[in-house]
Amino acid sequence: IQRVSLDIARWDLQCELNNTHHRTDLNGVDRLIVRRGQPFTVNLQLHSGVYQPGASPHPSDQYGTRASFDLSANIDTSCWSAAVTGPPGNMVALSICSPPDAPIGRYTLTLGHSGRFEFILLFNPWCPGDAVYMDNEESLKEYVLCQDGIIFRGNYKLPLPTPWNFGQFETGILDACLRILDMNPKYLRNPGKDCSGRRNPIYVCRVLSAMVNCNDDQGVLLGKWTDDYEGGVSPMSWKGSVEILQNWDRNACQPVRYGQCWVFAAVACSVSRALGIPCRVVTNYLSAHDTNANLVIERYINEDGQPIRSRDMIWNYHCWVESWMTRPDLKSGFDGWQASDPTPQEKSEGVYCCGPIPVKAIKEGELMIKYDAPFVFAEVNADVVTFMQKKDGNTEKVTAATLVGQKISTKNVGNDKREDITHLYKYPEGSAEEREAFKKANHQNKLLQQQENQGLHLTIKVTSEMRKGCDFDVYAVVTNNTPSEKKCRLVFGSTSVSYNGVLGENCGFKDLLNVELQPGGVPLRLNYSKYGGALTEDNLIRLAALLIDYTTRDITLAVRNIVLENPEIKVRILGEPKENRKLAAELTLQNPLPEPLESCCFSIEGANLTGGRVLTERLDSVVGPGEHVKAKIYFTPTHFGLRKLVVDFNSNKLCHVKGYRNVIIGK
Repeated sequence: IQRVSLDIARWDLQCELNNTHHRTDLNGVDRLIVRRGQPFTVNLQLHSGVYQPGASPHPSDQYGTRASFDLSANIDTSCWSAAVTGPPGNMVALSICSPPDAPIGRYTLTLGHSGRFEFILLFNPWCPGDAVYMDNEESLKEYVLCQDGIIFRGNYKLPLPTPWNFGQFETGILDACLRILDMNPKYLRNPGKDCSGRRNPIYVCRVLSAMVNCNDDQGVLLGKWTDDYEGGVSPMSWKGSVEILQNWDRNACQPVRYGQCWVFAAVACSVSRALGIPCRVVTNYLSAHDTNANLVIERYINEDGQPIRSRDMIWNYHCWVESWMTRPDLKSGFDGWQASDPTPQEKSEGVYCCGPIPVKAIKEGELMIKYDAPFVFAEVNADVVTFMQKKDGNTEKVTAATLVGQKISTKNVGNDKREDITHLYKYPEGSAEEREAFKKANHQNKLLQQQENQGLHLTIKVTSEMRKGCDFDVYAVVTNNTPSEKKCRLVFGSTSVSYNGVLGENCGFKDLLNVELQPGGVPLRLNYSKYGGALTEDNLIRLAALLIDYTTRDITLAVRNIVLENPEIKVRILGEPKENRKLAAELTLQNPLPEPLESCCFSIEGANLTGGRVLTERLDSVVGPGEHVKAKIYFTPTHFGLRKLVVDFNSNKLCHVKGYRNVIIGK
């Protein structure tokens, strides 16, 4: 509570003016929402007489979440202060400013004995004194103000852009975000201490990392990594964060079912941007999940080359968030992007959360720096050791070239292209700097690793056109680098796989006891009739080739995941795109499968386009092979500017195909 001494009859909070100046007007202008370290102005009508400025201000006392202060001659942006900015009289323009390190959240301001109003205070990345200050206007537009974006999925050979509606300024979302802070166990145990901690973005990021999942608390999302989504919906069905946050807020903080890594990361990004912390979603391809902190992923396969499940995993991709802030709690050099991960994987200080850890610390191998550096370092740098578990119980080491931490990706500033940020996490492979980072991290496996000159080299090659519904060949290519002829056994198989590495059904298999080394490779035919019913919603197939040299008994493994592309959704906007003018989205998709589609459904969502709702059109018709399915959905944009309309198509055989269209809305 803040108090200034005035005898007030009425006041005008000038919400539209203040919110616009503080870049919070997209939240609405019906209440006061301001950013810390920046003055805002209220107009006061005094009861009687006129205001005369006093001779000297009283000193300001600060008590964390409560501050008392009197009028000053001028605004002091380093502390809570107030000053009259208009001429003396019975109409007073009062300028008020918070310090740039004030706790964020809801405030009540008491003016004298008769005036009291509420406002919301947010982080201010435009204020040089704020810990989240970012000195780049285009980056601020992207990482704070932009309400939509792209999350990269697919695989590292084919990163696929998935549109997402962050929707941080949609109606009710800011209130839901503040409620997340108020439902966290630290607040429930000690509200005063928790609210005081909200001055620090490091603290807030760590709270959000725990609260976006519900493993220890009344968090937002329940994770599920199987195909049974009873009691909820598939994580693939979500197109944005708005519906998730609204559902959580409206249903007494019961967890929303279900999420997976990109959903957890996207919701965390929405909440961070809503609170004023610059934030972006990051995808790490071939992401290691190291459960015992030894920086080594130990993988076991059977004699057919198929993995035997273990706690250590390599995910096809994994998403987390980066938030921009200073780190005064650490030695110098670690300000900037901080990685945190809301997907519940391992506990940190007894809670399922991860980070924030400076991205720079991961690159330099500084694993003693807070928070959770070893886990994130392993995600991008772990070594992989593969063993074959034989039927007699013995194990044998397998030669396998396995990459970890590839094509670390995020959306580019100002456009929908992919920005590769791998260089922010790791030095070039084989460089002296990389070796130095491994020394700091005590990554002995990587330091001792030597490139073996294999006598037999095994790779998997694929064709360029691998689309869902088609039959196609993949190839195991064996190269003999020795002067002698080789007799070998080749096992070449394929299985469906989820993005986090869990295997599904067989999609094609061959076992050649005496393989002939062919220049073009040994083909394996993948038929839709075989793989179509086995695929998960991720559209991923794991190819594994196992080569056994009869002479030396050496075992070589090659693994490659392929992603089958979905058909394109064509989006046409009908009507002149202007504020508050009804438009139509004409949506068209061609059935690529050799079987009919039934129970077809299109849905759309977009910040300031669909009123914070998902709009759906269900179709009764059966769509035959090669035929087009078409729908028209009406929507009314509420704000001008560049907006992203996110589209989803779902049916009995083609699940959650994503598309989008950027729309420029005029005034």
